[in-house]
Amino acid sequence: MSAPETATRESGLKALRRPVYNLIDPVVQWLVRRGVHPNFITVMGFVATVIAGVLYSRDHVRTAGFLVLLGGLLDIFDGRVARVSGLASKFGNFFDSTLDRISEIAMYLGFMTLYNDYGAAMADVWMIYVITLALGGSLMVSYTRAKAEALGFDCSVGFMQRAERIVLLGLASLLFGLAWNGVVLSWLIVIVAVLTNATAVQRIVWVYRHGKGVPLGRAAGAHSKRPNAGAERNGKEGTGGTT
Repeated sequence: MSAPETATRESGLKALRRPVYNLIDPVVQWLVRRGVHPNFITVMGFVATVIAGVLYSRDHVRTAGFLVLLGGLLDIFDGRVARVSGLASKFGNFFDSTLDRISEIAMYLGFMTLYNDYGAAMADVWMIYVITLALGGSLMVSYTRAKAEALGFDCSVGFMQRAERIVLLGLASLLFGLAWNGVVLSWLIVIVAVLTNATAVQRIVWVYRHGKGVPLGRAAGAHSKRPNAGAERNGKEGTGGTT
């Protein structure tokens, strides 16, 4: 692995991976000793984020933000517990990634309902379209990486990955709620909408640069996916969700 690749792979919140591991490892070890299965933690994180989506639709924005952050934290734990316990598996990876996508859809649907109910008062009916763009961009960030990996590339470039989305939207909801007519939350959703789609485009360009002219039956070369990438994580080991 070259230095540039390492630098790219550790961009954004991923650069905090090691300090976070050091902080949570005592709890991880406790969970492993108790025999807690990583898939159970995955489900708990999923449930927390889906409930957050429901709470957004009911205008309980601060509580929803707390649950979004809790779901993100559990998403870190499931990958770490899977690796430490030796229970990481291809199904765990698939299961975690799939529930991540569904829970994120639930969160954005909650945002849509929130702005649909209060759009007139907040003068933000246009936010429904912005939220749709944010949802589409978030799914495309995940899809472009998954497709690149299926072709043999380890394409993790771009800033607005799942961890960044969860932290930005969760913190904005928890700290500001609908204060000042929801202006902070609204503009952070706008930022997420812009940067998720920019990240998806960046990944398309990255794969174009490294994959153009490479026949489908040939290995991707220097930028190919690491052989043990799937075995390293139960749904994106490292951040619990950085797709």
